[in-house]
Amino acid sequence: MSDTPVADMTFEQAMAELEQVVGRLERGDVALDESITLYERGAALKKRCEAKLKEAEEKVAAITLDGDGQPSGTKPVEGL
Repeated sequence: MSDTPVADMTFEQAMAELEQVVGRLERGDVALDESITLYERGAALKKRCEAKLKEAEEKVAAITLDGDGQPSGTKPVEGL
């Protein structure tokens, strides 16, 4: 597990660590206390990934297309 705060992670970093956490939990070879810690970290990583995906979705939705379907600019998106 990384010592990087979840809030500072990129989407890719959070996904990679989340996959590691899930793998460890699925193996079932960790003590209960460690399982709880892993679950908490996994929940935070999942939340970070969801937030980054929503942010990307909003950016994509803000791209305006011309009559030929080509990007012609962006619309302002609140909060971005």
